[in-house]
Amino acid sequence: MKNSLTAPPIVTVDAVLLTIAGNELCVALHKREAAPFAGHWALPGGFIHTQEDDSAKAAAARVLRDKVDVQSPYLEEFGSYSGPVRDPRGWSLTLVYYALVPVVSARITLFPVNRLPNLPFDHGQIVSAVVERVRSKASYSSLPVHLCPEEFTIAQLHAAYELVLGERINMANFRRKLADLDLLEPVSGLLRSAGRSRPSQVYVVRKKYRDRLSVRDRGL
Repeated sequence: MKNSLTAPPIVTVDAVLLTIAGNELCVALHKREAAPFAGHWALPGGFIHTQEDDSAKAAAARVLRDKVDVQSPYLEEFGSYSGPVRDPRGWSLTLVYYALVPVVSARITLFPVNRLPNLPFDHGQIVSAVVERVRSKASYSSLPVHLCPEEFTIAQLHAAYELVLGERINMANFRRKLADLDLLEPVSGLLRSAGRSRPSQVYVVRKKYRDRLSVRDRGL
């Protein structure tokens, strides 16, 4: 191995893919094939391909496509982790992105965010920090709508918010906030049944908001 004082830094991206499965907020992990930590569960990540990737975000999107077969409509930069000891190969820098999706490929292995295996590098710390950020932003934004399918009921969206925030949300207050945001529009004539309850109206995000949903959509 080259002297860590003269070798160029290792530059990678890591992606924290969050979704809902089994009524829990979960993160996607994959089993590493190469050293270091071959055979260990880890975040999907990899080197930036300077001839292929236009940006670090493009690299993160590529990693998600290649390693977990997901193309996320929501991908946001979280931050960076760096230093001489986080990777046994040498001084390293990783740029972290997080994604929220409603459904995932059968290729993906999911773990509840509060019951993770022992992760290599600093991936456990990264997941915890991203979950904290998502929970904070969900308290005032439309962020959890990305965890719902394209068509969903108010009950489904309400459940997504509760799972992200880890707390109960009064349904009457929730409906009022949604009305204030004017974020949703009903799908004409489409109702959905859940158990013995009455069929519920199905909604989609209003067209004018679909391409710009972000944490700037405040109100919840």
